[in-house]
Amino acid sequence: MGLIRTAILGGLGYLGYKAYKNHKDENGVAFADGQPSGGVRNAGSSATATKGDKMSRTDEALDETFPASDATAKY
Repeated sequence: MGLIRTAILGGLGYLGYKAYKNHKDENGVAFADGQPSGGVRNAGSSATATKGDKMSRTDEALDETFPASDATAKY
């Protein structure tokens, strides 16, 4: 009985993992079409998904420093 339960839970875990890995962010937050895959996008308003997005010079400079500007969050 324990072996069957373990096999079922393992199978469910595997299916959950596969569903998680195949999930695509459909809402397009922060990433414009054609951006590299992964957790980091190119800097600038042209790399955001918001059409017609205009960044101030300050916003652009801050966007270009990421992730270096967030280095203390690793501690």
